Amino acid sequence: MNSIRRYQRTQQRSEMAHNDENNQAPVQFLVENVDLLPGGRVLDIAMGAGRNAIYLAKMGFEVEGVDISGEAVNLAAESALKAGVTIRSHVDDLEKHYHIREDTYDVILCFHYLQRSLIPQIKNGLRLGGMVVYETFIVDQAQFGKPKNPDYLLKHNELLEMFREFRCLRYREGIFEGPVAIASIIAQKV
Repeated sequence: MNSIRRYQRTQQRSEMAHNDENNQAPVQFLVENVDLLPGGRVLDIAMGAGRNAIYLAKMGFEVEGVDISGEAVNLAAESALKAGVTIRSHVDDLEKHYHIREDTYDVILCFHYLQRSLIPQIKNGLRLGGMVVYETFIVDQAQFGKPKNPDYLLKHNELLEMFREFRCLRYREGIFEGPVAIASIIAQKV
């Protein structure tokens, strides 16, 4: 990414993150690290109402999102329209027949959703040099509330291990304000 585009993103990111009219600000880990991301095509897995997808579209990314909830996908489309951006979104069941196209995306992001069987697809779906942005709950979260099911909670260092063959650019894991117990990574396919 050239330095002018990086500067423009830096100037816009905090303002856009805090001025969302629906109070659906993007995840802070994404906002804090957006400058690391290459421009281009993004896939937002389990996008919900699209707060992260819309944020990245505002930043000039070409964004596609998927979620199992038709209501959430419709809300994302409406919110994107109100925000003056375009996102491609569709309803699909990630656990049944969804498939991420290989070598297609510059960035794949996933927040607060864990389906371990998707990890190989995420890796293959990224182009060389592409980046994964992933944040979800760790086992310590069970003491604070949902989710409690261990199938939906990462073990300690599991997220880091999942992307061990990638170049890790940012990683954090622990108990944060809330309290919430999460692990977050930004890693580049090399």
